[in-house]
Amino acid sequence: MANHRAARTGEDIQREIAAILREMKDPRLHDGIISVVRCDMAHDLSFCRVYISSMNGIETAKTAVKALKNAQGFIRKELGIRLKLRYAPALAFEATDSIEYSANISRILMDINLKPLEEEEENGEDNA
Repeated sequence: MANHRAARTGEDIQREIAAILREMKDPRLHDGIISVVRCDMAHDLSFCRVYISSMNGIETAKTAVKALKNAQGFIRKELGIRLKLRYAPALAFEATDSIEYSANISRILMDINLKPLEEEEENGEDNA
């Protein structure tokens, strides 16, 4: 049962941190599209590792993580208030390039899908 509670709480924390990010006025958080990719909660709900990614690359995500580490106390307090937690978990922020990676995979798949269409068009023009 604790695993389900940790997973649900992690999802709630992910949603709330994303909302807090939108409200924060730190310019380092508004360089590009910053996203909370995943939250891993400890089973006792005392620790949460938050993965941050950016469309502009890993360097922008690392800059955002520095800003979040500076505002960690504020974010933890807000989480406790918004989620009505008795003890807000300690937070650790990590930068990841998962959004950039998935965009690259998407580009590759689009290229693969376009190649057969281009070959059909070339074959169709030759037959006409």
